[in-house]
Amino acid sequence: QVQLVESGGGLVQAGGSLRLSCAASRNIFSINAMGWYRQAPGKQRELVAGIISGGRTNYADSVKGRFTVSRDTAKRTVYLQMNSLKPEDTAVYYCAATRGNWPPTPGDYWGQGTQVTVSS
Repeated sequence: QVQLVESGGGLVQAGGSLRLSCAASRNIFSINAMGWYRQAPGKQRELVAGIISGGRTNYADSVKGRFTVSRDTAKRTVYLQMNSLKPEDTAVYYCAATRGNWPPTPGDYWGQGTQVTVSS
């Protein structure tokens, strides 16, 4: 079973930056794609960014130009660099991984979530 552990969340002022990390406990070469979702209070979970084998990426329109997703296969880790943060970016951020196609399904691999809070 692949386990995903996120880190790097916290409290930051608007305009600031945070970097999230997600480490997979098993051989990452078995994973085709990894990425990030988020869920704000009272809202549905939404896709933030994904990175697929070969390096192709996709982003939600709301984060394009501000967030960057990257992956270190040797470290079995995916990152989310978040710049120019806004209060509406406040949410619990979840790492996801799939051996299949992106985006992942509920039956794929999910982390426990890390809180990101952006103050105005």
